[in-house]
Amino acid sequence: MLHVDQILAVTSAAPATLAAGGEATPPPFTVARVLTETRLDSWLTLGLVLAAGLYLYGVHRLRLRGDRWPAIRTVAFLGPGLGGIALVTLTGLGAYDTALLSVHMVQHMVLSMIAPIFLALGAPVTLALRTLPVRPRKRLLAIVHSRIARIYSFPLVAFTIFVVNPFALYFTDLYEFTLRHEWAHELVHAHFIATGCVFFWPLLGLDPLPGRWPYPARALLMVLSVPFHTVLGLTIMQSTTLFGGDWYPSLNLSWSDPWEDQVVAGGVLWAGGEFVSVTMLAVLVVQWIKQSEREARRLDRELDRQEARQKAAEASA
Repeated sequence: MLHVDQILAVTSAAPATLAAGGEATPPPFTVARVLTETRLDSWLTLGLVLAAGLYLYGVHRLRLRGDRWPAIRTVAFLGPGLGGIALVTLTGLGAYDTALLSVHMVQHMVLSMIAPIFLALGAPVTLALRTLPVRPRKRLLAIVHSRIARIYSFPLVAFTIFVVNPFALYFTDLYEFTLRHEWAHELVHAHFIATGCVFFWPLLGLDPLPGRWPYPARALLMVLSVPFHTVLGLTIMQSTTLFGGDWYPSLNLSWSDPWEDQVVAGGVLWAGGEFVSVTMLAVLVVQWIKQSEREARRLDRELDRQEARQKAAEASA
């Protein structure tokens, strides 16, 4: 881990500049360090383990009483969902998130776009409603259908939050503040996850949320989100001001140039944002087609029942 002993920090040649949380300036970034520099001492570790445990317990409860739960939902929730969050926060990527803006942008993409999508596809609210006792189930339904939930899950409100937040973070002094204060840095991680869930859950999620738009409107909103990452990424790449103020130059990293890294960060946001948006648009279209097929089958069954009742009435007459 990148935490260094106080004596070692004084007696060795390690850089004196400290990153958020009192960690020593990291050595050159490599793929190997992503796999080896792992932290398991944060509040996020406990939250991820707790969420995974509760989800698996719910699936176990369903199976005990003979009910079926799609395995693909479990894989989506635990794999790219919770696993994606762990990958960019608890491994070496998390250890370099205050040293390289490009690594932070990878975190941004995963926490606000990739992980929330798969968390939504895991349908944890539906799982909870099927396994909780009567009283907790009623409380959960009351929360899901509360006025606050209706406001924040309304697609236009969620879309506005999703689009405005990155500009408010990166183009103000707020980003530098989060680099210098560990609690603010961790809060940004949680904010990314919450923002992504609020935006993607009503669009792609399988849970029973209030005020959900029809598929054509959802597809239109997804299309509108594509240019947003292009604009933000290109703005970062062409900026003549370093993000984070003098934070990155003050680290004195001999193996990284802050200006070049900022260009890479903008490119990550641009290319990654477009790829994820287009991919999720395809997922939404597939969901739309499947829903249309289910509706067609339901109408066919209803027509068959009506025809059978009509034949029975004619035979009795």
